[in-house]
Amino acid sequence: MFSAPPEHLKNSDLTYSLDYFLNLLRASGASEKTVLSYKSAIEDFLEFSSVKKLSDINPGTVVNWVNSRLKKGGKSVVEKRRTQVTMHYYTMFVRRWLNWLGLPKEFVPVVKKPSSSEISALTEDEVERLISASRDLKDVLIVSLLFETGLRANELLSITKNDVNVEGKEVTVKNAKYGKERVVFLGEISSEAVKRRIEEMKANGEDRLVDLSYNGLYKRLKSLARRAGLDESKVRPHVLRHTFATVAIRRGVSLPALQRILGHSDIKVTQIYMHLVKDDLKREYEEKFSKNREQIRRPSSSIESKPNTNILSYCPYCGNKIIPGSKFCPYCGAKLPVGETAPEST
Repeated sequence: MFSAPPEHLKNSDLTYSLDYFLNLLRASGASEKTVLSYKSAIEDFLEFSSVKKLSDINPGTVVNWVNSRLKKGGKSVVEKRRTQVTMHYYTMFVRRWLNWLGLPKEFVPVVKKPSSSEISALTEDEVERLISASRDLKDVLIVSLLFETGLRANELLSITKNDVNVEGKEVTVKNAKYGKERVVFLGEISSEAVKRRIEEMKANGEDRLVDLSYNGLYKRLKSLARRAGLDESKVRPHVLRHTFATVAIRRGVSLPALQRILGHSDIKVTQIYMHLVKDDLKREYEEKFSKNREQIRRPSSSIESKPNTNILSYCPYCGNKIIPGSKFCPYCGAKLPVGETAPEST
């Protein structure tokens, strides 16, 4: 990651080596958000373990920290998943720091990130209910921007008047993850909400469209969920981003295009949304091609006249579907009598 640290750091107080490491991160071009993420993770480890020097750390020190944090992760599935995600990144950051100081990577086991298949999204009907439950322009602005652009929460909260091209219905995202600037596009509802918000703003182009903290944004969405009669645990800023992505795929947006809109550095991250869409396709397939057996079964007590169809065929004895033109039933083994074979499909 970086060149080896000066020898005196290995014997110095760990808080001093942490400051040195964070300054190296800044100098390498890491965003302040990344630096703060490392700082939070490493300080949490140091606070829990109470270690002062590198020589005080052993594998058990790290394992105790990880297990303690995971156990206190809450009782609900959502809380446990959130804690697991946090500890995935925390352990990864602490591992990189300690490895830089000279400890082997094996000292810090990285917590496995929850499977992407656990990603949830709202239905379009649920999004409409959120918008319908809005009490002011800010509510509409939040929901429509998150749903129609796929913005991350911190990206939404950093958008200023100068970032918006009202006529072109575009927003330039400058405070993007990985520091990569990109453009997202406004939909029908969000473009109108943004236009009205800009009209009521003062002349200062640096003013934010959504002047809230993350906690304020989070609470707004929870309040909207309650008013809309939705499960509060399902309504979060990132869930609306997931919703945008799945709806985009359903409507035919290509993965490379979606990758650029979402600001993913790797298309493999974008592909996780295919799992949700695949479930939709499977469900629709089963609805169209799978029928209740009672609807297709025929009485087996006596031979009936053949069903009036040239697509489906039935065994006159057991009532199961059979391949058109069959001489024997593959389910009950009965030989179909002459003149009573399953009708050919045309």
